[in-house]
Formats: sequence, C-alpha cells, structure tokens
Amino acid sequence: MSPKDTASTAKSGGSSAFTPARIGMLVLFVLLLVFIFENTRHVKIRMIIPEVSMPLYLALLITAVIGGICGGYFVARRGRR
Repeated sequence: MSPKDTASTAKSGGSSAFTPARIGMLVLFVLLLVFIFENTRHVKIRMIIPEVSMPLYLALLITAVIGGICGGYFVARRGRR
C-alpha cells in the first residue's frame, strides 16, 4: 500500500457521525423521552411509615440510580480483591 492509501483509510475509519454505538444511544434517548412523557401520573409510594406521592418516572429513576450505585459499589469492591 502506498502512504496515500493508508492515510485515506485511517481518516475514514473512525470519524463517522453515525456509529452503531451513537445510533444505539440515540434510540435509548428517544425511548427514555417516550417513557417519561407516558408515565407522568402520580403514584403513592409507601416505605414503612411515610407515604409520598410523585410521578412514576421519577420513582423509577430514583430506584435505578440507587441500584446503579449499589451495583457500582460491588463491582468496585470485587475489583480490589
């Protein structure tokens, strides 16, 4: 291969605007927006004593964040062994 051929293949190899990862993230973002706009009704959540009313998407988001933090903690802890 000539230097000209290798330079052109190196440029086009990684600078595409629509990579599979970006398309996947865009699809997930659109699904997230649909989920939020479809689940806006308030739900009652009760933990032992207090009862809280909040939108369903917010309750699920809080649960997902807490789960992500717990999962990240255990993954980090396993990596230290």
